[in-house]
Amino acid sequence: MDIRSYNREAWNREVEGGKSRWTEPVDSEVIARAKQGKFLILLTENIPVPQRWFPTLQGADVLCLASGGGQQGPVLAAAGANVTVFDNSPAQLKQDQLVAERESLSIRTVEGDAANLFMFEQESFDLIFNPCSTVFMPDVRAVWKECSRVLRRGGILMTGSMNPVHYIFDLYKADEGILEVAHAIPYSDLTSIPKEDLEELIEKGLPVEFGHSLTDLLGCQCEAGFVITDMYEDYMLDSPLHTYHPSYIATRAIKL
Repeated sequence: MDIRSYNREAWNREVEGGKSRWTEPVDSEVIARAKQGKFLILLTENIPVPQRWFPTLQGADVLCLASGGGQQGPVLAAAGANVTVFDNSPAQLKQDQLVAERESLSIRTVEGDAANLFMFEQESFDLIFNPCSTVFMPDVRAVWKECSRVLRRGGILMTGSMNPVHYIFDLYKADEGILEVAHAIPYSDLTSIPKEDLEELIEKGLPVEFGHSLTDLLGCQCEAGFVITDMYEDYMLDSPLHTYHPSYIATRAIKL
């Protein structure tokens, strides 16, 4: 399977369907508050990123990585940053363009693969903001290496990730409220579930997901030249796991 092409079309359909919270552009009130320096944006599902995590945004070069949907990018642009929104889905990028045109914001949008940021010169950005999207990327180590390459020294990487524990369970039974350990980590929709379940997923047009190890999610940030300076966990409220354990990890790291 051409994973990048398949997931691109899957997310285009998510935008067309209009049922995903991650495809809904922010409204004008959110942008107005951001212009006053008052904003809350998400790396994970519920808990806003702490304000102390952000550098001075006025004039900062920010890459919103795999962050289309008209949400984080426009807010950071309204707060004074020079924003590039990068995403695999052209339909998601159109949501950012919609908000930029509506609010007279300057935002650059680029379509591509987060594991290959060849179009950006090294040390181009002061901040990379990557909401929970590595779950759709098979090679997260390559993503961290590219983030390190395009960040300036002292630059900040903020990312949201799925906790690997989420993927050890039979996700079909989890939808029914049953937690049954079924999978090893790393996890892949392509190889970890029965063929008939994969065929059903593809028939529904859902994105293909990957559950990465903590070594790849955290240790390989350090291997790529980052120091993790802070983190928090968050819950997936529509999963039965939330009663027992967080499904998300958010990290802040600095490039040495």
